[in-house]
Order: sequence, then C-alpha cells, then structure tokens
Amino acid sequence: MTTNISFQNIPPLAGAFTFEESQRPGLSVEECVKRLKCYHYILKRSHQVLNNRIPSESIYELKMAFSLHSHYCAEHVSALRKRVGEMREPPLGLDNTPDEHLEILFDEIIAAPSTKELLIGLYEVSFPFLRSSLQKHLDITNPLADHPSVRIIRFALLEIDEMISFGKSCLESISKKDKAYNNTSWIDLLNECLNNVSDLTNEQSTKKTTINRQYSAEPYQYDGVPNRDERFPDPFNMGVNAEAFLYDESYPPETKALMMFYKRLREIDVPEMMSSIIAETPGKPWEYYQDMTRQLWDEARHAMMGEVGFVNLGINWPKEVMINHTWSLALNTQLTPKERHAVLYFIEQGLMPKTGKRFEWEVGRESKNPLSALFQDYDWADEVLHARIGRDWYVPYFNNPKEAIEYGDACWSKVLMDWNQYINEGKTKHHNWWPGLYEAACKSWGIEPNPEILKFNQSYETIRADLKTISASG
Repeated sequence: MTTNISFQNIPPLAGAFTFEESQRPGLSVEECVKRLKCYHYILKRSHQVLNNRIPSESIYELKMAFSLHSHYCAEHVSALRKRVGEMREPPLGLDNTPDEHLEILFDEIIAAPSTKELLIGLYEVSFPFLRSSLQKHLDITNPLADHPSVRIIRFALLEIDEMISFGKSCLESISKKDKAYNNTSWIDLLNECLNNVSDLTNEQSTKKTTINRQYSAEPYQYDGVPNRDERFPDPFNMGVNAEAFLYDESYPPETKALMMFYKRLREIDVPEMMSSIIAETPGKPWEYYQDMTRQLWDEARHAMMGEVGFVNLGINWPKEVMINHTWSLALNTQLTPKERHAVLYFIEQGLMPKTGKRFEWEVGRESKNPLSALFQDYDWADEVLHARIGRDWYVPYFNNPKEAIEYGDACWSKVLMDWNQYINEGKTKHHNWWPGLYEAACKSWGIEPNPEILKFNQSYETIRADLKTISASG
C-alpha cells in the first residue's frame, strides 16, 4: 500500500527512495550477507587475476588497464568487507570460498593461456555475471533497510561498467586479428560454473553439474618475467641515462623535460615489479593489498603521463625512445618479494629530499612545458603517499627505519644489470637514442637542434654507483 503523506510536496524518505520500493520484502540480513560474500570473492579473485597477469602480458595498454582494474577491484573489495562487518557477522569468514564453482571459475581464468581467453573470461563472462548479480540485488533488496549495501553496489557498478566496456573494445579489436579462436567448450565450462552458484542464481537444487577443469587441471604458476610488445624492440637498452642528463647543469630545462617524460614512461616496469610483491606475499591483511595496489596503479599512471607528454609534443615514442625492462626483470628474477619491497622503499626514500621529486618539479616549471610541471607536481605528491605506504607495510619488518633503509641498500646492491653481458649475449647494442628524440622535439618546437645537446651519450653503467639513491625506475 502506498500513501502519500509528504509535506508541501517535499520528496519523502530523504529523496532517496519511494514508498513503494521501501515496502518490498527484500533480502534478509542472512541472504544479503551471502550475496555480499559472493561479490567480495568475485572481486577479490578478479584482483588476483589482473594483478598477476601484469608482467607476462605483452600489450602495453593492457598492462596499464590491468593496473587500473586491479585497483578498482581492490577498492570495492574493501568496501564490501567493511559492509559485511556491519551485519552481525563476527567472525566474518571473508577468507573462505563461498562457492566451489566460483573457485573453479577463477582458477580457470587465471590459468588462461592466451590474452584473448583471459579477456573473455574476465570481461565477457565473470564481470557481466557480477554486474547482473549486483543489479538484481538492487532490484530485490529493500533500499531503505539495506541502503549501505545499495550505495556500495551503485558505486561498484559505475566502474564495473567501465571495465566491461574496455574489455569489449579490446576483444573486438583482437578478434579482427584472431578469428580462429573457437574454444567454446572452455567458455561453456565458465558459464556452467556460474550456473551452479546457487546463492546468486536462486537455483537451490542440491544436484549440481560436475565441472571438469581444463586449464586449471595443473596448478597455476605465477610468471613474473616481464614481457613487452613489438613497440619495445630493445628492452635491454641502457645506452642513455636520464638521471645523468637531469643533474647536468649544462643542459637547458626544456630538454630535461624530455628526459622526465622518458623517466615517467619508463615506469612501466614498476607495476611489473610490484605485481610480483603482491602476488608472492600471502597472508597479509587486506589493507596491505589495497595500499600496494593503489601504489601499483599510481606507477602505471606515471608511465602514461610520460606517454601523454610525448604525444603532446607529436613525438612517436616507440620509434624515438628505447624503454628497457632491465629493472623489473632483474628484481623479479634475482630477489625475494621482501627484498624487492626493500629496494622499492630504499629508492622512495632517496626521492624525498630536495634533490629528488622536488627537483624534478622545479625543472618541470622551468621548462615552460605545462604538462611537465603538472605531471611532476602530481608525481611528487604520489611519491609522498608511497613513502607512507612503505612505512606502514615494509618498515615494521625491522626494529627501526634505519635498519629498513640499510637492508634496502644491501638488497639494491645485490641486483645485477650487466651492461657488457647484454652486449655479449646479443640482446642489445645500447643504442644512444637521445639525438633522435631531441631532433623530433626540436621539430615540434620549430627550432634547430643545438649540436652540443645532441652529443649527450652517457651510459647507465658509467654512473650507476654515483647515482645509487636515484631510482632506476623513476
């Protein structure tokens, strides 16, 4: 029954609900919690899939998108955990698997052998299922009684729709090149898993389909070796050292802005490395994974800042700039997760003094390049946050901050990036790409190149010891 008792036509019920929908029987607390735990599990496993596939995925745009989408998932996981904790649920049981079929689903997706199958599993199967389940929750729950859940779901749907749209675009593009894929049995397996999730499908039959695993028949193994697409033809190239250029007073600020765009774009390797820390550090509170994933996404943002800086100047960066992966490759293959975190923290602390991020921001301002100044401003702010994340989650391993920094220094000293070995093995000639980049920028600026500036050619190898506290990754 609906009776309009509003005063002077002021919307009743805070303007957020109607009397009609607020009288729905809705979901009980118990039913609501069961559903929330399923959403939580789907997002948590989606976070794992996205994070774990960052290094091995070769396509740059997908590395960046996986970094963002893992951040989205981590944030929504946190919101759902908080909501479940408000609903008479101690102990929460959020580390338990709510349904074995969801476990099989994500075991299959994370083990998908191709990019196309990974995208299908996430963006055509699991995220649309999650979206329809969340929408159904909104349709049947009592929005007044369950408003905290409703609000969380509405926010989640905004970003889930964004992720689905991205995945659809990617699959349309990939399908044009890869029309041969036709593993319908695997897609049927994924859908059958979802059909058996009774807490979300309302199918309460005790008889469920037996699922025979395909890709997850063998346990999934994390692959931390970074992979890059064909726009990164020389990933071992260390022929140009941006730090040497930035701290050389003989070069003008406008040219230093180019090197800072390069430094930012080079930060592709930080998400690749941080993915390995997150993937190989089990048993932490969820807040650890949330914070570390936020930092991972920030580092991906920094890489895209560099990309945008070059695009703004009309520079074809894949042609003019050789972005290496030596840092993430070395850390992921030579150090333990704790040692990688130690190196990350040690580098972050080296960026805090005035010779670090503040210096780069000042150079950006002096360069008269508005994007350089803006990007360095936000990059500096992000690094302050990252230093705090390090203090929260890395420093507690030690008795005091001094020990934490000393351990990071020792771990950084263990990392081997052998200039001559890369040459001897035929992996690179350490080509000096600076002249080509500078000439392309001069063309954009409408000026003639300065012959003295063209001469820059200082290798990473020759100055590594002197610049040890300056990040090799940005």
